[in-house]
Amino acid sequence: MRTASSKVGTLDEVARDVRAARAAGRTVALANGCFDVLHAGHVRYLEGARAEADVLVVGINGDASVRRLKGVGRPVMPEGDRAILVAALRAVDHVVVFPEDDVSGLILALRPDVHCKGTDYTTETVPEGEVVRSYGGRVAIVGDPKDHDTRKILEKLRR
Repeated sequence: MRTASSKVGTLDEVARDVRAARAAGRTVALANGCFDVLHAGHVRYLEGARAEADVLVVGINGDASVRRLKGVGRPVMPEGDRAILVAALRAVDHVVVFPEDDVSGLILALRPDVHCKGTDYTTETVPEGEVVRSYGGRVAIVGDPKDHDTRKILEKLRR
């Protein structure tokens, strides 16, 4: 069994592994997010994403991106720690940290067969949907209802 740290790679390394998987006839899914405080909703989302393909790659927003997207005081955990925690999940095959606020560049670099988003989206509202469809990929909505929220968890911890 691979260790969590062996699942975390650079874009070049993960792209190489994705090409090898495709050459072996395997399908690839991509899920993404900040994963700042890992919770049950994240696990269910990633398990749902894994069910969509043979290989699951997870893109994690880098620290500067999380600050821009989530605001002051975020992320709670640095990108390296977040990457290791996500990589430790059985459903995850590869993890790559990306610096952009939008996952479109990562999608174009990896060209996953399916791009997975959580249930707070529909296939029509996924911001990167057109990018995925532009090369023949598909979008899937996976996971449980969005009943878990990192912001609410952090508020509870602060009280």
